[in-house]
Amino acid sequence: MKKLLAYLSDRLHLSSKDKELVHKYFIHEQQASNTTLLKTGQVERYVYFLEKGVIRGYQNQNGKIVVGHLVGANNFFNSLDSFITDAPSLYCFEAVTDIEYSKITKLDLELLKSYDTKWATFIERIINEHLSCKMDRVKDFQTLTAKERYLKFLKETPDLASQVSVENMASYLGIEAPSLSRIRKQIMIQ
Repeated sequence: MKKLLAYLSDRLHLSSKDKELVHKYFIHEQQASNTTLLKTGQVERYVYFLEKGVIRGYQNQNGKIVVGHLVGANNFFNSLDSFITDAPSLYCFEAVTDIEYSKITKLDLELLKSYDTKWATFIERIINEHLSCKMDRVKDFQTLTAKERYLKFLKETPDLASQVSVENMASYLGIEAPSLSRIRKQIMIQ
């Protein structure tokens, strides 16, 4: 919970009451790698803050794993569409490494927002950041080459890049694993 409080303190002025609310409403947990937090078809009931480790969100499309989310430490995540609409999630969220996280239910999130407008504003900002990331990914797929997408991923998330397999990274970047291996070799030679 320390990392969550540090993250929030960097973005909000947290009073002692605010800190009490965080401790009251967020549940701190640890899980081993390969633990599934949300299965495809389940309705998302939580917003998570990843304090340690890596999460992947993926779909199984006719036996092929397609990674749509790679989340590193100090980030919020969930199946946003499912959370907002109460519809079954299209994604499965699973721990790539051992993880430590804090989570809050939808109901508790609403209660937290009712205490002070700063919480509602902060949550709206997090949702907008999440949506902006999705729009950037779409734009990257439309405008960048596979090599450019890989270099951007390395530049923006070097810690994450060092913790995930080539297969997960390739799928996330929309590249076949052998092609990503060739791109990585080319970059090392240069």
